[in-house]
Amino acid sequence: MADHAGRGHDAGVADGDVGPAGGAPADLTASLLVASPRLEDPNFSRTVVLILDHGGEGALGVVLNRPTSLDVDEILQPWQEQAELTPPAHVFRGGPVSPDAVIGLARAAAGIPPEAGWRAVIGRVGTVDLGVAPEDQPVPLAGIRLFAGYAGWITGQLESEIDDGGWFVVDALADDVFSDEPDRLWHDILRRQGGELGLLAAYPLHPSLN
Repeated sequence: MADHAGRGHDAGVADGDVGPAGGAPADLTASLLVASPRLEDPNFSRTVVLILDHGGEGALGVVLNRPTSLDVDEILQPWQEQAELTPPAHVFRGGPVSPDAVIGLARAAAGIPPEAGWRAVIGRVGTVDLGVAPEDQPVPLAGIRLFAGYAGWITGQLESEIDDGGWFVVDALADDVFSDEPDRLWHDILRRQGGELGLLAAYPLHPSLN
């Protein structure tokens, strides 16, 4: 992954909408960011972002619900078979930073304990070195999803966006990474939270037209 320091995005946040309460946790790694209806940046409207790394130098994550029409075998043919285990077997748009960089999130086969060389993110889901063939990975794999580009925030930027009401921070499930209905992911994750967040799942895309 490329260094993301200084390469964040500017997320516009409108006034007057419901936003998340409280500040950002100290470490958001492996959490989901669910875009608030007040997040106006078109790069992140109604997105769900999995945070892969968060620390003193900033944060890095991938958008889970922006599939493209590009088949995996068009850019990384050796990974097509693994991608077909987690349909749709397309490349996803991971974010606006370094769109030519590709990040892979794979699922380890059931019953495989953590081993050296496997960086787990959530449960059996971890990042993989795409330069190593699937059969040569440190653990047997049971599916992969590829993300072109990523979302990056400089020090303090993400925390500020959360405090301004741009993002909801919620727990991630491993299955969120490999949803076979990515277009519904924003809605489904909000709905499962219940309460006020659950109600936002029905928030219209263009409230002024409602």
